[in-house]
Amino acid sequence: MRTTVTGGAGFIGSHLVEYLLRQGDEVVVLDDLSTGTLANLAPVANADRFRFVEGSILDRDTVDSVIAGADRVFHLAAAAGRWIGRPAGRRRTNFRGTENVLDACRDARNVLLLASTSENHSRNSADARSDMKGIEEALAHAYRREFGLRVATVRLFDIVGPRQTGRHGMAVPWLVGHALRGEPITVFEDGLKTRYFSYVEDVVPAMVAIAAEPATYGQAFDLGGAREISIVELAERVIEVLGSDSPIILVPHEQAAGDDAMRCRVPDDRRAPELVGVEPVTPLDEIITRVAEALSAWDPHGLSEQMVAGR
Repeated sequence: MRTTVTGGAGFIGSHLVEYLLRQGDEVVVLDDLSTGTLANLAPVANADRFRFVEGSILDRDTVDSVIAGADRVFHLAAAAGRWIGRPAGRRRTNFRGTENVLDACRDARNVLLLASTSENHSRNSADARSDMKGIEEALAHAYRREFGLRVATVRLFDIVGPRQTGRHGMAVPWLVGHALRGEPITVFEDGLKTRYFSYVEDVVPAMVAIAAEPATYGQAFDLGGAREISIVELAERVIEVLGSDSPIILVPHEQAAGDDAMRCRVPDDRRAPELVGVEPVTPLDEIITRVAEALSAWDPHGLSEQMVAGR
């Protein structure tokens, strides 16, 4: 198949690109490299069926050029998390850029998989708040109703794996990096916020299977791990698995300004496996080990971002 991946130079996108190429696809990646990096695509850079286009989803002509002729599109391009600065610019990129992708897919009559966020799920805790991704989901489903666009949505719950950095509150690589260095691990507040961590190589096949199944069109599916764990428990597990002597330090709320993440994110993790037969299988200890191996290979000193875990 001919496949376009927006945001394909990012953490999840680059793993998706590798998987699609292994399946025999011709793959075009569109990425402005604002958060992604060409280093993530190094394993496929010389592949015969791969092409990289540097550009923005805000440029409608560029979006049209990479989507025209594609059988399917995976839309992962978005400005990263709410902790990043310039929220107005993030909203513009996410909304206007997604609108460009939707219009291009409508005109090209191809299949679209929209990557959304775990924050949109109704089973999340009461302190959850709406996000631009919720508007994108609604817009995508409107295109389904009005134009017959073959579009499905996946809500990604704390995906983890090699190439992920500790920026924007990504807890696992941050914790692992500090544990590898034997440095104190700071955890926000009481550390009892919970998450469902899943391995990127478990999630990517599910994304592809959902895009390939017509029964998914017009629906949203949660993709997350099978086990709920608190951030402080995760820190303890990282220390145990890696044999680290890092102490855990709880950071008071006033020392973590700007943190407003929800207490828990709970995926409805049965719908996707029941429909497409793909579910998470990688145990948490193995995820921790693989992330540690990747960080050690990339940076012998571990990750250096100075952020508070548990956001």
